[in-house]
Amino acid sequence: MLAYTNRFLGLANVVRSLHATWRTSGDPALVAQIDNLRRRIGIIKRMQTLGVLSMMVCTISMALLFFGNQMGGQIAFAFSLVVMIASLGLSLWEIQMSGTALDLQLRDVERGER
Repeated sequence: MLAYTNRFLGLANVVRSLHATWRTSGDPALVAQIDNLRRRIGIIKRMQTLGVLSMMVCTISMALLFFGNQMGGQIAFAFSLVVMIASLGLSLWEIQMSGTALDLQLRDVERGER
């Protein structure tokens, strides 16, 4: 969860910086970058939601097991694992988007040097 939060805070800082740059320059290329960041922030919010839900259900699982409900605890734990896998899948998708965005910026730098 800490890694998810750090990714969110890092993107928030980048968005603020790009927005300030866009307000002064009006560069239309920044709009595409901001759109990409908006999608990534949406993914991170879903990642965080699923991660928290997974931990909550895992905690419920432990409570069920503590009170002797073996079957309920096992089902809750299995569900929490599925939700965590979904959260990690979103994380992987967001990391791929991040890498693509950085690659596009590097290509832009290379074009500027020519």
